[in-house]
Amino acid sequence: MLTTEEFLENTEVCPVIAAVNKWEAVEKCQEVDCKMVNVLFGDICNIADIVKQLKKIGKVVFVHVDLIMGFASKEICVDFIKKYTEADGIISTKPYLIKHANEMGLFTIQRFFLIDFITYANVVKHVHATDPNVVELLPAGLSKVIRYLCDEIDRPVIAGGLVLDKDDVIGALSAGAIAVSTTNQEIWCD
Repeated sequence: MLTTEEFLENTEVCPVIAAVNKWEAVEKCQEVDCKMVNVLFGDICNIADIVKQLKKIGKVVFVHVDLIMGFASKEICVDFIKKYTEADGIISTKPYLIKHANEMGLFTIQRFFLIDFITYANVVKHVHATDPNVVELLPAGLSKVIRYLCDEIDRPVIAGGLVLDKDDVIGALSAGAIAVSTTNQEIWCD
């Protein structure tokens, strides 16, 4: 099982996490130094193949279970990832899936979309209740909010979403994020 320490070591090597949303992006991962990859696409029939392809080229792989077609928002989808894929962990916005994945021994990334103060308050509440390994905050451009939450939740933070350029990466990292997840291939480490 991937440890938080190993995750942090990987972010020191390359603080950008490649987020793939199509097969062409999976293929591009062979050309870049990003050690970690978030899988944001696929279906119940091909998710094991997507993960296998990424593992074959030495990547640490996290599957965003909320985005896999054919998965219901039920704990069984976490069981499927654990039993039928080589994924190192999952990403989800659903607290009960994070909690179940922890119980299954998978690395967990809990994703939050920051849209208002209610959402902000829920981040702190859910992180304490579900105990994810890492928290992902979207959008990445909210450096002031990222800074405050980093102080409050005592978990490594990834920033993601709307990463337009390297300035967004630098801003998020300067605010306390340990990494930035993006589908923007122009800023993947290479």
